[in-house]
Amino acid sequence: MSHRDLDLPDPSDPAPRGAGLGPVAIILVCACALAMLGLIAVFSATAFRSTTFFWKQVLGLGLAAGAGFVCSRINLEYLRRHVWYVAGAVLVLLLLVAIPGIGISVNGSRRWLGLGPVRFQVSELAKIGLVFVLAHYLALNQSCMQEFKRGFALPLALIGLLAGPIMLQPDFGTTALTAFVGVVLLFLAGARWRYIFLSVGGLASLFTVAVLFNPNRLTRFLAFLDVEGNKDAGTYQLYQAILAFASGGVGGVGLGQGRQQMNYLPEAHTDFIFAIVGEELGLFVTLGTVALFAVMFIAGLLHLRRAPNQFQYLLVAGCLLIMALQAIVNLGVVTGRLPTKGMSLPFVSAGMSNLVLMGMLIGVLVNTRRAWVREQVLPGSRDFLG
Repeated sequence: MSHRDLDLPDPSDPAPRGAGLGPVAIILVCACALAMLGLIAVFSATAFRSTTFFWKQVLGLGLAAGAGFVCSRINLEYLRRHVWYVAGAVLVLLLLVAIPGIGISVNGSRRWLGLGPVRFQVSELAKIGLVFVLAHYLALNQSCMQEFKRGFALPLALIGLLAGPIMLQPDFGTTALTAFVGVVLLFLAGARWRYIFLSVGGLASLFTVAVLFNPNRLTRFLAFLDVEGNKDAGTYQLYQAILAFASGGVGGVGLGQGRQQMNYLPEAHTDFIFAIVGEELGLFVTLGTVALFAVMFIAGLLHLRRAPNQFQYLLVAGCLLIMALQAIVNLGVVTGRLPTKGMSLPFVSAGMSNLVLMGMLIGVLVNTRRAWVREQVLPGSRDFLG
């Protein structure tokens, strides 16, 4: 099988000109700034109880940096030739989570695998696994994207194969995010519009039925429609988050001076960490946080424009979508724009699994920059990424 058959770049081809360092360097700087903000916020939100959470965050950042370094150095085209083994391994891990005695259950949800005190949420691996396998499949079948079977039904089955087990954990939010990223990749690859509308409508109907027949999620959604009226029940956490923003105002009350983490805002260091940032550091820092995510996404789009082939284009697009959509959902939930759903704020929230995933995504972006430049550095620039 030739490079052309696999849509792989020929090693003898010259490096694409203009594939400079700029956008990826901007993404790295923004990610580091967000990670440092998260470290400060987690310490401030938990120090009154224990420093354990802070040191776990430090460990998570260390593992994320290691995972990012590995992903930045691995040969993506070699890994692509074994993509089905990667997808199979992720699927096996997702199925292992569902087995009592192997998967770890917390608050009625079975989402983790553990080794001693270390736990990992397998659905985080499923996100990047789905992006990788879809990018490979869609690039390999570029000429068939107008067909129903190879251009829509089979890739949709791949999405369902990896997203379905996540829904059974149950984790509707991560399932929706993963499936939506997959459908967007289908659109970017050139699938027919009517197939895209069909899949979006089908997924929306599926989640509607899932919510209607799940009393807890239905109650949570209906409570969201009247936050203040349900502050003693379904929207308690969201109501306390809104109070945190109001208390912080423009300048914030100061690091360590916030009161919402003092048993008012449950699990303040995880999904609702943005509310602690708002209370203690104020409006300007919260707007700055949003701006960092926006700059990362714009820089990612600039980097995406330089993709040399369909596979790497879709791979980078998928990585960007995961980071951007997860940030949008978290910010929307914490500010009351979206129904409450547990989802980490990338690089900021406490949570080792998501930190490692974010490190891997950044590593893939760095890797593609390295592959696109092919050791060719623009005149006057310094290739500090190697």
